[in-house]
Amino acid sequence: MAQATVTLADIQAAAQRIEGAVVRTPTTLSRTLSELTGATVYLKFENLQFTAAYKERGALNKLLLMSDEKRSHGVIAASAGNHAQGLAYHAKRLGIPATIVMPHSTPMIKVMQTEGHGASVVLHGEMFDEAYAHALQLAEQRGLTFVHPFDDPEIMAGQGTVALEMLEDAPEMDALVVPIGGGGLISGMGTAAKALKPGIELIGAQAELYPSMYCKITGKQLPSAGDTIAEGIAVKAPGIGTHEVIERLVDEILLVPERDIETAVSLLLQIEKTVAEGAGAVGLATLLTHPERLKGRKVGIVVTGGNIDTRLLATVLLRDLARSGRMARLRIQIQDRPGALFSVVKLFEHHGVNIVEVYHQRIFTALPAKDAFIDIECEARDREHLDALVEELRREGFNLHPVEIH
Repeated sequence: MAQATVTLADIQAAAQRIEGAVVRTPTTLSRTLSELTGATVYLKFENLQFTAAYKERGALNKLLLMSDEKRSHGVIAASAGNHAQGLAYHAKRLGIPATIVMPHSTPMIKVMQTEGHGASVVLHGEMFDEAYAHALQLAEQRGLTFVHPFDDPEIMAGQGTVALEMLEDAPEMDALVVPIGGGGLISGMGTAAKALKPGIELIGAQAELYPSMYCKITGKQLPSAGDTIAEGIAVKAPGIGTHEVIERLVDEILLVPERDIETAVSLLLQIEKTVAEGAGAVGLATLLTHPERLKGRKVGIVVTGGNIDTRLLATVLLRDLARSGRMARLRIQIQDRPGALFSVVKLFEHHGVNIVEVYHQRIFTALPAKDAFIDIECEARDREHLDALVEELRREGFNLHPVEIH
């Protein structure tokens, strides 16, 4: 694929084309996250788009560049996430028939949301690759235009408008950290940013479980598999065109573990009062994982989307509370006799630690028959508050250990 696949002029034209039909989301300085990470952090809130993700930009640019004849036949895509909703929403606005092929494993809420935007949903296969192959087959059979989620210069150009807005709002930025799945966002943003500000550093970020583009660039052999919270960038096969752009423009790709992605989701909610999906928090997670890499720099981060399952969000927040010491489960051995539980509970009351749940175990244990253990889930102010309680329980002779979360 030629190097001139997408240019600054393409991206500037896309910005004019989509103006008014997508939200011009804010780019703001986060003082608290700056103090926390050691970098000056600017956040671009693409989770404030109507469909809660930046994918609208590329999808709309692609639709607006189609001929009337192609529009009349309709478009098709394979997606289980934000690309599906962005394409479906703008296709409906423009009166273009849209078909989205999704694997059978797609959560029903995403199927319903996509149908709610006016698209016809076809469920096919168990994995994305099967849905993708079926979408290509349907496109050929029905004369539909296939809209690729990332490996298309018109899609890249639309996504690149994110960088135009960021550099207009915060021209002092000297680095951008951009999540990579297939690579469409960083290809577009990188093309715009490097053209407007050649000295700016461009850092790609991938989940450790899906380092496909990282491996393609570095030549390393790492598996791309597992249940990542950043499913929006869980791509096993990166784009061909995007790979060329990334190899030319991106300074480095960094990998981020699941724990830091979860922490970033929690921090964005607690500090910025904004909901980010896992992929949308990977930029911030990169600063948590690699604090020295961008320390002292003026860093732009894109909160790429906010479509996270509410139950998963609740789990992430509770796990973060546990890691920070504000929630804990303590396993305590006691004698199975009257008053034993009270002797433990009174120490919780003395320290002002709130008990959430108590679980007794008498049967499935190797303890003597006259003993039992209890698991107590509790809430404390912070880790020091909890440690003081644990220390006194041990002074009183109780055998206990926290049930750790990693």
